Amino acid sequence: MKQCAIIGCHGQDGKLLTEQLQAEGQNVIGVGRNALDITNRTEVAAFLSKLKPAELYYLAAFHHSSEDKVKIEEGELFDRSFEVHLHGLISFLEGIKQCLPECRLLYTASSHVFGEPVRSPQNENTPLRPRNVYAISKAAGMEACRYYRQNHSLFATNAILYNHESHHRKSQFVSQKIVRGALSIKRGNQDKLTLGNLDASIDWGYAPDYVEAMRRCIRLKHSDDFIVATGEIHTVREFVEIVFEEVGLDWKKYVEVNPCLLAKPHFPLKGDATKLRLATGWQPSINFPTMVRSLVRRGSWL
Repeated sequence: MKQCAIIGCHGQDGKLLTEQLQAEGQNVIGVGRNALDITNRTEVAAFLSKLKPAELYYLAAFHHSSEDKVKIEEGELFDRSFEVHLHGLISFLEGIKQCLPECRLLYTASSHVFGEPVRSPQNENTPLRPRNVYAISKAAGMEACRYYRQNHSLFATNAILYNHESHHRKSQFVSQKIVRGALSIKRGNQDKLTLGNLDASIDWGYAPDYVEAMRRCIRLKHSDDFIVATGEIHTVREFVEIVFEEVGLDWKKYVEVNPCLLAKPHFPLKGDATKLRLATGWQPSINFPTMVRSLVRRGSWL
């Protein structure tokens, strides 16, 4: 039985990863918000020295949307994003370098690091062009992993994750906004669902598959950068159509478009996971329509 630490265990991916690792028979050490000061290197080093995880998954993330009720000044947004996506990560990289060099670390980056991409689909050699605070700080975390990998021979893999969905997704994400809205309309609790852009194109995958990809990546002989994506893009309109069909409603009668909800430009991102597939044999287990229907069916139980 291995010790596996998950930093950011309460998010969608942390919950799914915990389930998968425990199903393997691994001992999972979950670290949630406020359980450990990830920016305190002494505290992190003590954590690593005491528990000695063989695998460490750094999933901690700070998400903030312009639609959130609590607004954050831009300077504070930079501070909090870098605190989680870079400074906390460096605490673990330093701790591993000094106390536990055999520990393997996987960092979850985001397709948003490509920003307005120079090519499509994107692969591991596509230049990083982040266009928002979240993406800028995630790109910095990627570069930190590369630095420690190249200069200190640490096992530090970057998993560049494209959009991935499950019933654990929080309500502010468009996928859950659509699913919960359609179910609420079906139950008679609301009349309309308002969205910003039905033509937005997204490379959407199934979150349990992406978490499986993380486990495969961290167990390779050498660490590297890997894109985790389906290589297919689908519009928000397609997502809406499948959801409303599943609940037995005509979406055109209930969905409204309000361009004012668009806080930033949309750049379609499509990932090329060839490198991951060749290295690990990973494949998505279900297609887009099946994934969307599964979200509706799981949501209907709530």
